[in-house]
Amino acid sequence: MYVIRLPDGTLRVPHSVLADAGEGGSGPAAREGRIIADAYVEIGPGDPDYDRLLRESLTEDELEDRRRRWRDGDADLLRRFEEWKSDAPEAPDALGEPDAPGDPDGPGKPDAPEESGD
Repeated sequence: MYVIRLPDGTLRVPHSVLADAGEGGSGPAAREGRIIADAYVEIGPGDPDYDRLLRESLTEDELEDRRRRWRDGDADLLRRFEEWKSDAPEAPDALGEPDAPGDPDGPGKPDAPEESGD
């Protein structure tokens, strides 16, 4: 979530909310867990955090433009991955089949210590 700068100068600041479902709900579903939500709180220039948050804020248009670029970039990335995946040959395992569990003499396993005849 982002700090959103509204045209009147007010900032919408993300504020996570976590509450027990039973606090405001009723019925069996309300008693089964917790409600987690993200909400915005609006603050104005008189708020002590306003100046700090103003520097990192985006207008609603900037936020929508950013989301559009992400979607466009995701689509291009997914297309390139699908092309790569369809062109990539199956890579054989360099060592052949994996060792069977419990096979101490399988390839790639260190030699067992030699027993002395003492």
